[in-house]
Amino acid sequence: MIKLLLVEDEPGVASFIKKGLEEETYQVQVAYDGHMAMQLLSNSQFDLIILDVILPGINGLDLCKKIKQSTLVNVPILMLTALNSTENVVTGLDSGADDYLSKPFKLKELLARLRALLRRGNTTNSPHHEVLQIEDLKLDRDAKIVVRDDKEIKLTSTEYRLLEYFMKNQKRVLSRIDLLESVWDINFDMRTNVVDVYVLYLRNKIEKNFKSKLIHTVIGMGYIMRSEAY
Repeated sequence: MIKLLLVEDEPGVASFIKKGLEEETYQVQVAYDGHMAMQLLSNSQFDLIILDVILPGINGLDLCKKIKQSTLVNVPILMLTALNSTENVVTGLDSGADDYLSKPFKLKELLARLRALLRRGNTTNSPHHEVLQIEDLKLDRDAKIVVRDDKEIKLTSTEYRLLEYFMKNQKRVLSRIDLLESVWDINFDMRTNVVDVYVLYLRNKIEKNFKSKLIHTVIGMGYIMRSEAY
């Protein structure tokens, strides 16, 4: 049985989510604050964490960072918040969250996000060592290391997934919708510019101070990863 940790300080909301998830055969434990969450995480293993942003004491963003920096780094985190601007989505993902769901939400949407994250977690370990490469940029899918011109590049988990998708689809024009559905596994509000924000972040890390551009804008269509010589 899949075991979930729900970190939510509002008892009514926590009870509603817990009941809905248990009806879908998930096993759910609830923590009402960050301290209680860390205690549960130190004593039990979980397959996924559902984490509210606004919590008493340590907030969800700081708690997310703390969890990702601990030995539980491989546990996917779905962040819940009433704040739905692009800036808040990016802040949540940059703190280490693997996905982001805005309140209010329907239970079926939460369940879809959970299935997507659990699927992603089950397929991250490749059965053989694989390195993706374009020019002097290399991505080691086993070690989760990105190197360009023999210099290691530090990426957030979201930046890494975006780069991996680009490198797996070299010379193919990828629309913003395609990137949203493939990198985040679910539909965001299509009016959001979160894709453009993350492409900018990625460009700054893999192109700035290097000899060539690798991610190119195709006006009116999206983005493509290819060598400039192509």
